[in-house]
Amino acid sequence: MVHRRYLDHNRYVKGWIGWGPEVPFPGELVTVTGQEERRILVKDIRIRPSHLALLPDSRFLLVSGRTFRNETEGPWAPNAVVFSPSGTPEAEFCVGDDIPALVTDVHGGIWTAYGDEGIYGGHPESGAGLAGWNTQGQTSWAPQGRLPDHPLEGCTAATENEQVWLVWYSGNGRGGTFLTRITPSTGDVASYPSPVPGPDGFAVRGNRAVLTRRDHNKRSVELIRAEFNGTTWAVTSRRRLRVPGRVVMRCGQGRDGSLWLRTGNTWLRIEA
Repeated sequence: MVHRRYLDHNRYVKGWIGWGPEVPFPGELVTVTGQEERRILVKDIRIRPSHLALLPDSRFLLVSGRTFRNETEGPWAPNAVVFSPSGTPEAEFCVGDDIPALVTDVHGGIWTAYGDEGIYGGHPESGAGLAGWNTQGQTSWAPQGRLPDHPLEGCTAATENEQVWLVWYSGNGRGGTFLTRITPSTGDVASYPSPVPGPDGFAVRGNRAVLTRRDHNKRSVELIRAEFNGTTWAVTSRRRLRVPGRVVMRCGQGRDGSLWLRTGNTWLRIEA
């Protein structure tokens, strides 16, 4: 949470939230567990965060979706900061450029899916489309030719117990959206055609999944349920869902069978 006095509004961004912090700025991390609420003051934040993710031992991660380098061969600017439980920065590093989807796993691994500007922008890990990282900024996983096609754009991401799911679509003539399941402990990869093209929300529990497609900047989403028969995912139901606030990009986070969907200033939890 950031106080409005630290925000700047861009009136020219039609269909977006339009508010962004002017760095450096302070903020407050609010976590709710059951009936317990915990607040952590975070001072002097020096990136404009696109993603917030929790890490083990009450640490957390802020990531900006974009990075840059000043020279053609120079280092990429850090766009990820790991914070201690008290809100003190512990490490900062770069996790690639143009990140529409990011999730952390139960062991603190960081998983990213990239957009076309990152994939074709010269950053080595972004160029592969998907990547895994540790909290020291070192790559821990790469596709290495194990995907059914080359990604063009990340859509969303989810976790289920020890596994990570990255959702993306490809850019060749055949096209298609894929659900890629990664088991970090073994590095195993399995990809399946998505029953829904370009979803922006995804959560999975066992052989059931829930996916959403937003009506950008409107108060509704398409809610799709699907089941896995051992080889493919198939849609079992669809409906239009009216939600409390406007829905924009990067609005869905899947965690252990629950899809957390941000609509305006409200979070909805939808079970798979």
